[in-house]
Amino acid sequence: MSAVLDALARALRDLFNLRVLWVVIWPLLVASGLWLVLGIAFWSTFSGWIATGLDRIGIQAWLTGLEPIWIANGLQALLHILIFIPMVYLTALVITALFAMPALIRVVAGRDYPDLERENGGGFAGSVWNAVIAVAIFVVLCIVSIPFWIIGVGVLVPFVATAYLNQRLFRYDALAEHASAGEMAALFKSERSGWGGLGLLTGLLQFVPLLNLLGPVFAALAFIHYGLARLKQQRTGSSLR
Repeated sequence: MSAVLDALARALRDLFNLRVLWVVIWPLLVASGLWLVLGIAFWSTFSGWIATGLDRIGIQAWLTGLEPIWIANGLQALLHILIFIPMVYLTALVITALFAMPALIRVVAGRDYPDLERENGGGFAGSVWNAVIAVAIFVVLCIVSIPFWIIGVGVLVPFVATAYLNQRLFRYDALAEHASAGEMAALFKSERSGWGGLGLLTGLLQFVPLLNLLGPVFAALAFIHYGLARLKQQRTGSSLR
């Protein structure tokens, strides 16, 4: 657990590096712009999906008969926003993992791990495939959990799903440049509890308004620090045997 907390502390320190602050901003801008365009272009389609979902749980009929009509329209617009925000966050996470990690790795490795040899065990294709699997499982978890919201258990699912998403999304990219394929596989297995704990703690930030804007990059930095520290320890241990 101390290794996880150390990674979080180092990530917080690096978050306010000037080179890192730009990485905080541009994935969110790109994700927001993308979903704004999609929302405008497919407004009627998205509205239809939301109406169908509300109808199945018995709320749409209540909204339709609600007076005055602007209250019903306002509630539907609020639902669009509530869906829009998680989609922007999820997209920013993926953009950060796929495109911003090299810049963040340069900051972290250059400062704290300058002598750590690069084995390049991963690549962009592997990163894309890893992101596809992570997002797919995340979406499935969210969909499957819908019935459990009725009994109150579903409230825990977003935390579990986000923890899984963060650890699956960032652990690969954190190690891809420095570790070999064999080292990556070994660390994924031996440090399973550490990856999971880090995923849970960084995932909690998503549910804190305003601070969640820093969430994607903070998670990326924490996983880079944790991954490179574990890799250095693994190599040191191997060299001593």
